[in-house]
Amino acid sequence: MSIFSKRHAPLRAALGVCASLAVCSPAAVAHAVVGDRLFPATLTVDDPGVGDEFDFQFGHIKSPTDDGDSMNVNTASYEWDKLITSNLAFSVASQYVDQNVPNGGSARGWADTTIGVKYLAYTNATHEFMASVGFLAALGGTGAKSVANPYSTFTPNVYFGKGFGDLPASLGYLRPFAITGQVGPNITTATSDTGPNSLGWGLTLQYSIPYLQSEVRDLHLPEPLSNLIPIVEFPMSTATAGASAGQTTGTINPGVLWTNRYGQFGIEAQIPVNRASGTHVGVLLDAHLYFDDLFPGSLGKPLF
Repeated sequence: MSIFSKRHAPLRAALGVCASLAVCSPAAVAHAVVGDRLFPATLTVDDPGVGDEFDFQFGHIKSPTDDGDSMNVNTASYEWDKLITSNLAFSVASQYVDQNVPNGGSARGWADTTIGVKYLAYTNATHEFMASVGFLAALGGTGAKSVANPYSTFTPNVYFGKGFGDLPASLGYLRPFAITGQVGPNITTATSDTGPNSLGWGLTLQYSIPYLQSEVRDLHLPEPLSNLIPIVEFPMSTATAGASAGQTTGTINPGVLWTNRYGQFGIEAQIPVNRASGTHVGVLLDAHLYFDDLFPGSLGKPLF
């Protein structure tokens, strides 16, 4: 969920650099749906929707350590999102981390638990636009001392999504494009004025083949091609305190998502944007379940 992955609780600093007009009132939606547009659940930059969902993600990357070495970092993350009302959701997330440093100092264990709330504030079906606000709290000291942080991190976030289905028919093949974004400060309880406060921000660019097939032109593509959404994510974090203030780290994540009614699978590469972010390409694998479609009368039903 932070540094900039919605599903990743904050780790130590060595890991941190790798991972941050018709007016309509919000209506009950399945996942992040507005008009004819589905914004899929993305792997590192949170989508603007709310829903009853469960996510599992595996990651592997080589990260720079404080002394300039590289360590292998494997992560297994989960996030559970539960609707309180049709527009308000609660979430809980964490990840298991396995760090392997060549010269010793390897560590493994659960990172801090992150809890959050998100409110779907605005939708505009005509222009395929939606916006949400949320708040995340990574609870310091709730994870293993070897990989977790002793301080807490609080992140108020704004999320948005915009589809281009309102483009004219002459630009039909551009209509399946969409962008989503997320921005929010990571405010820590670290006592030092050189603490790791930062601004997390990110964007995604996606092209929905299901939208192309249903809303632009049916190309009679076979499955699984007809259910694919090619995507590029840009999860970033800009330090706002300490010696690294002003420095931006992050990755560019090209990949593809496969969606159906009950969930989706995704795979993305993680390409560091600069040397401070690392020098090795990582990989993310994701499985996402839509509880509101799988269990509409029980686990997928809002509490109120």
